[in-house]
Amino acid sequence: MNTVTQSQLKSVCVYCGSSFGSDPSHEAAATRLGQLIAESGLRLVYGGGSVGLMGTVANAALESGGDVTGIIPHFLEKREVMLESLDDLIVTKDMHERKHLMFQKSDAFIALPGGIGTLEEAVEMMTWAQLGQHRKPVALANINGFWSPLLELLDHMRAQGYIRPETEVPYLVANQLDDILPMLRRSLSGAPREVSEEMLSVSEL
Repeated sequence: MNTVTQSQLKSVCVYCGSSFGSDPSHEAAATRLGQLIAESGLRLVYGGGSVGLMGTVANAALESGGDVTGIIPHFLEKREVMLESLDDLIVTKDMHERKHLMFQKSDAFIALPGGIGTLEEAVEMMTWAQLGQHRKPVALANINGFWSPLLELLDHMRAQGYIRPETEVPYLVANQLDDILPMLRRSLSGAPREVSEEMLSVSEL
């Protein structure tokens, strides 16, 4: 795995649900994020489906003239209704290959609301960063406090001594969607190009 930080933000991976959930603001946020990514001249990297928030963020980016890369495992082609209109669509043999390609093709990661899969993907990127395997920023889009229970759990882990200062978990938190891309850029511009013993730990509430 490459441990050298990218100094410029060119592509953003978005993790999100393959359904819409019960809060209408989540769909609105996915639409807005797709638009922001496209308007900023960035490439969207996402899970390749056309349903739920996943399809919303991709279609919003495409409709705004953005470039989109979809990466989906073969067994999810029907369940997540693969977005076949994508120019850059990659079908993988399994989830492991999908996640690794999403990592390789992205300079940063954003987690919109979603289910256990979204949680797992975001936490995996946080774990890899904690272990010094990359310095790509991971941002939680805390729409209407969606990720607040996770933030409370992380605080609990710190209080219980399982997250220590020398093994801090690096992540960003944005309560306003328009803050996310500037936040990612600031994180990338401020991070050293080589991994050091000091972990990057930023939480903006």
